[in-house]
Amino acid sequence: MTQDDELFFISMAARELGMHPQTLRKYERLGLVQPTRTIGSVRVYSRSEIDRLRVIKHLVDEAGINLAGVQRLLDVADAVARMRPLVSDETLGRQGGRRRLARELDHLMAMLGL
Repeated sequence: MTQDDELFFISMAARELGMHPQTLRKYERLGLVQPTRTIGSVRVYSRSEIDRLRVIKHLVDEAGINLAGVQRLLDVADAVARMRPLVSDETLGRQGGRRRLARELDHLMAMLGL
């Protein structure tokens, strides 16, 4: 099992993050994270979701950003992550790559209200 394969029940995730399980449930309701559910409907968090929760905690606790702002920042970060592979010389050399990048940039600008 690699670190990427690690799974955490909500109590384990909350303990590792120093957060209350109810906070994790709230973040799920708001769509900030999407833990997998077992057959018995138990929340299971992957290592990448734990890392995302750590970022959320930092933005809320250290940077003082409210949850609506956190959602916006995460949306922007997701858009940038989708654009990153599109800016390679090889991808930009193809017409389809330029169109995809332009669509992602348009989407990003719309998210930002610009």
